[in-house]
Amino acid sequence: MAKSKPLVSIAQISPKLGELKSNLKLHLRGVDYAVELGASLIVFPELSLTGYLLKDLTADVAQRVGGSEILRELERASERIAILAGFVEEGDNYIYYNSAGYFESGELKSVHRKVYLPTYGMFDEERYFSPGSSFRAFDTKNGRMAVLLCEDYWHPSSVYLAAQDGAVVHAYMSNTPLRGMTLPDEITSADISERMARISSQLYGVYTIYANRVGYEDGIAFSGRSRVISPTGGVIARADHQEEELLVAEIDPEQVRRARVFFPLLGDEKIDLVHRELTRIRNRRYQLDEEE
Repeated sequence: MAKSKPLVSIAQISPKLGELKSNLKLHLRGVDYAVELGASLIVFPELSLTGYLLKDLTADVAQRVGGSEILRELERASERIAILAGFVEEGDNYIYYNSAGYFESGELKSVHRKVYLPTYGMFDEERYFSPGSSFRAFDTKNGRMAVLLCEDYWHPSSVYLAAQDGAVVHAYMSNTPLRGMTLPDEITSADISERMARISSQLYGVYTIYANRVGYEDGIAFSGRSRVISPTGGVIARADHQEEELLVAEIDPEQVRRARVFFPLLGDEKIDLVHRELTRIRNRRYQLDEEE
């Protein structure tokens, strides 16, 4: 009998700004629906538990890992299905992070803190959040995974590091706004995100699960179009750009193998060369001695 392929889901939702309890219920409803459909993973957008434009609400909605009933609810729900959700994390000394938690088998297994905090256009994240300091892949029931939060994904080095750390699934969680129009049926911000995901998936032979939100905050519209991208760069499933939706798609580990055999760029990478040249560039840029 052929082994069944994992079914993953994306909850393209419109969370309410600052309303933790209401947003938790939205997550649990998504979990119920995804379980009913037979999915083994549900991925929510960036800051899915809080909404995005928090500003001075940041500290009020922050959750401390190990001491949050909201996070414990998701731990309990993860006994039924793996969950990836976004939240504001309170670290030591009242430092706050834009974080994503991966929940599986009743536990919070991994937390990623957003590294690149945008401060251009409508974005002012660095005023309210501290940056994370690493990109790390981790093992899950659906294969080795890495999480990249919105702006993280726009830096090629982030995706490169995730792939080099063995990730076969990149979870790209976002709050991408609707910014700019080119053709009548093409949204620039959504189009760029999709092109990046398709190219990165093809270059590294990985699945990309892009979870974006919809709805409005403070006059800003979010662009939706969540999608699942195959290891050869094809779009397996895509959601609408306006409506809340639960998107489902199969991921097949065999497709990762086939993609990397056909296009073996990841295996051909010269990590020692990259490390050496980056060290040289860093030393020159910051006027450091070579031995530093």
